[in-house]
Amino acid sequence: MKSFLAVALIGAAVIGGSAFAQSTQAADRVAPAATSRPTDAKMALNGSWRASKLMGLNVYNEANEKLGDINELLVDKSGKIEAVVIGIGGFLGMGEHDIAVSMDKLKFVEEPVRTSSTSSSTTARDTTTGTASTNTSNRNAYDWAPDHAVMSGNKEQLKALPQFKYSDYN
Repeated sequence: MKSFLAVALIGAAVIGGSAFAQSTQAADRVAPAATSRPTDAKMALNGSWRASKLMGLNVYNEANEKLGDINELLVDKSGKIEAVVIGIGGFLGMGEHDIAVSMDKLKFVEEPVRTSSTSSSTTARDTTTGTASTNTSNRNAYDWAPDHAVMSGNKEQLKALPQFKYSDYN
């Protein structure tokens, strides 16, 4: 009698466990079907830039003088870039004057900075915020970052702008 009862309890546990596992499995199968997008579809991200690649990007003026580099991108709660923090001047981060400018003050360029030795026959792939060109040059078109940014002004003019301090906004 004891062995019969033990076998019955084990059998009930095995049958109940497999039934429980089936109901869990059915719920898992429903989840992928609930999405409206096929799993093999890709988002259209051609021409996009990675924010991590914009950090440290050099900023020049129209005369190809280096002004500084991008230190931070400030994003609002909806994901829109509110401001770009640019470190002007300094050496190895020391003595740098941070300023915050709106994204539309920068022009992103996807070719190396032209110097007096650079030929003017290369094709530019200049872009502004939100647009991307499909024209290709010697650079890899899918490197997820522009080469540099251009902003009007010189170091003295930009250092005269109010310094951006994170502590002012806490």
